[in-house]
Amino acid sequence: MTRTPARRLRRLLAVVASVAVASVALSGCLYTLIPEDRPLSTESAAPDVSGIPADLLPFYSQTVDWSVCGDLECATITAPLDWDEPGLGEIELALTRQRALSGEAIGSLLFNPGGPGSSAVDFIRDSMSVAVTPAIEDAYDVVGFDTRGVGASSAVRCYDAAGMDAYLYDIPENTRGTDAWEAELEARNADFAAACEQNSDGILEHVTTVDSARDMDLIRAVLGDGELYYLGYSYGTFLGATYAELYPDRVGRLVLDGAIDPAIPSIEVGEIQLTGFESALRAYLADCLQSSECPFRGTVDEAAADLGALYARLDRAPLTGSDGRMLGADTMVTATLLALYSEDSWQYLTIALEDVLQGNPDIAFLLADSYYGRFDGGYTDNSNEAFIAYNCMDYPDDTTPEEAAAAEARLAVEAPTFAPYAIGPDTCASWPYPATGTRGVLTADGAAPIVVVGTTNDPATPYEWAVSLADQLSSGVLVTREGEGHTGFNKGNACVDAAVEGYLIDGVVPADGLVC
Repeated sequence: MTRTPARRLRRLLAVVASVAVASVALSGCLYTLIPEDRPLSTESAAPDVSGIPADLLPFYSQTVDWSVCGDLECATITAPLDWDEPGLGEIELALTRQRALSGEAIGSLLFNPGGPGSSAVDFIRDSMSVAVTPAIEDAYDVVGFDTRGVGASSAVRCYDAAGMDAYLYDIPENTRGTDAWEAELEARNADFAAACEQNSDGILEHVTTVDSARDMDLIRAVLGDGELYYLGYSYGTFLGATYAELYPDRVGRLVLDGAIDPAIPSIEVGEIQLTGFESALRAYLADCLQSSECPFRGTVDEAAADLGALYARLDRAPLTGSDGRMLGADTMVTATLLALYSEDSWQYLTIALEDVLQGNPDIAFLLADSYYGRFDGGYTDNSNEAFIAYNCMDYPDDTTPEEAAAAEARLAVEAPTFAPYAIGPDTCASWPYPATGTRGVLTADGAAPIVVVGTTNDPATPYEWAVSLADQLSSGVLVTREGEGHTGFNKGNACVDAAVEGYLIDGVVPADGLVC
């Protein structure tokens, strides 16, 4: 049997594309409350239906029925299940909104935290101060929307909590790399895909980024905005760039932070990301080794080798957690990658590694659970199912066996700590529908300036992707944050914050190539 790492590398995006969620899970939920003396308003603006085809007018002309939900406003609108055949059925899209705190909104700022699969509705409700700065809250009605397939919108559903536990955490019975191991994981993936098809009410074929970009234009219109104002992190940059490609004349002020490069081949996405995480790991180890708390000693190379040996030991002899789950190498790698999103999380990784070396996997499980949205034996969202659904439809299987073998060989050199756990069966081989997405340059010719923010040692979306996306976009403007971690805005860098706020609030385009 020929193993094809391309799709397993693509699946690795599940561990690297949702840093906003990961950071909040580790740091606690932060709430931004509307002042008590400012009453909520649930009024709706007149929809913008200019230039809309007749068969889409029933959707574009709908009035948003806002209601009060806690300190925010919530609503549900309908969108076509199939944008090419709008009469075939409808789906629901969930929205939440915080009105501009100043009372004078520039417009609606749509927000996506990444993923694909992360709930913007939950993020705005629970973590507004992580999503945007106070100046943005003053200036805009901040709107979170769950993309199709996600959260409170018409959602991808696959397994119950017990089923997700088995899919995400169970350790294969067969030895890694053997034909029996391959067959076991292929059967597991096929069962998962069948469950998603059975439980998702017919939406899987239409859970794509192109469909979601069209949904976003619908949201813009029913909110009454003639142009789109948008802030997207990580995967949200791909969504925003896709929107700009589809509707360049409707682009207002877009900021894309932690960019995904839409032009690189599918196989290179996972390969480059994994190499970025190896770089972040080495930065973590260099920092760790300066502390007496570090579980490793010696050089960075020696510490990395010791960590690799720990993974191999867990692969041979998993540890039993206090809840009875077994911690194997794959879950420990997930825990590690989760903590590498941000320097603020490195301390948790140090504690987890020390505990695992002492035979206690509970903190490592907490890290992995934080990524997967698992809490108290249940799952707080459907981000894992939605992530797989989007990637199976967005990323074509266009890799030859020769290209896959070459990528595997490169990874062994570029990411030796993680490479052994990044190769395996194609998660999407049994998906009920073929991918409809393509990989290619997005130029958005004719669009207003689009600000792309990149961080120089971003492990999840490497800096080179931000450079590439800014170059591809005809009106792309690159802002660089020098530092560690994923994404650059609202991370304590005053220069980046000033550039983004200046554009979103005042329309002042940053100098292309600005370095902060």
